[in-house]
Amino acid sequence: MSVNAPTEKFRDTLNREAPTYDVTLTTEAVAGLSRYYELLSQWNARIHLVAPCTPREFAKRHVLESLVMLKHLPNNAEIAEVGAGAGLPTIPCLIVRPDLRAVLIEAAQKKAIFLREALVQTGLAVRATVINERFESVPTPAVGFVTCRALERFEGMLSHLLDWSPPQATLLLFGAKRLEARIEGLGFSSTSELMPGSTGRFLFSVSGRGAAIRR
Repeated sequence: MSVNAPTEKFRDTLNREAPTYDVTLTTEAVAGLSRYYELLSQWNARIHLVAPCTPREFAKRHVLESLVMLKHLPNNAEIAEVGAGAGLPTIPCLIVRPDLRAVLIEAAQKKAIFLREALVQTGLAVRATVINERFESVPTPAVGFVTCRALERFEGMLSHLLDWSPPQATLLLFGAKRLEARIEGLGFSSTSELMPGSTGRFLFSVSGRGAAIRR
């Protein structure tokens, strides 16, 4: 089976750079991630899912950075992704970890259609569902983790996201350094991890309301 040039570059980057991100990828995982990359590339020409980038950039900035989240997820973790968009970070995590389950919440109908197609094409539909609504309109799901990477007006919506999340859930939020001050300003504690090769992209782990340190 032939592999097109962009996909080959994507795969090569995954295999070469995964150790830098403390990620281990099986051959099956790389194949699944490659299917996802090809599908997203096709859809991105019709609807805006991610900013245009090279295969190498997509592998590192979108996929491998998403997979940094895995170290925070115990076996059989259940995740809610808010403003799921292209399915980053959750879909790559589901591909690599078959024990995970998720609900993807996305307000835009076209993006929700893409997410459902991506779940089917990557064999994840039995472990993940898509809800085409604004998260504020969705009953809080019974999950242990809530993640968000590209929610529109993210910092302004943060207080609503914290209030909406399950009391004991951990929030895993991707953002710039200034997000830390916003989290602390709302009275929550967090830890941060700088993405490899980046000077300004972080993964923040935020204690849920039930365990938060209120000031």
